[in-house]
Amino acid sequence: QVQLVESGGGLVQAGGSLGLSCAASGRTFSSYSMAWFRQAPGKERELVAAISSIGSTYYADSVKGRFTISRDNAKNAVYLQMNSLKPEDTAVYYCAARRFDRTQYNYWGQGTQVTVSS
Repeated sequence: QVQLVESGGGLVQAGGSLGLSCAASGRTFSSYSMAWFRQAPGKERELVAAISSIGSTYYADSVKGRFTISRDNAKNAVYLQMNSLKPEDTAVYYCAARRFDRTQYNYWGQGTQVTVSS
């Protein structure tokens, strides 16, 4: 069992920056691929960024060049640095995890609200 807890959400003006953190439990964190998803009101959940157990990264086109995902295995933590924020980035952001040998993210945090004002 893996528990994930997000933090760092809040209100920021367009063009600003915000950093999200995800603290994970467990002794095999380095064996997990991690990701950030988001869901805006009335919208479907979407994958924002992911980082594999071996460090490869993925970014949605909408955030590429603005967001950076990183991990610190020693701290069992994953981060999402969000720069040049846009109102369209407003959503609840969720941390998710899966083992490297699985295809579905099956562990989820509770979510943290990010609101970008215009």
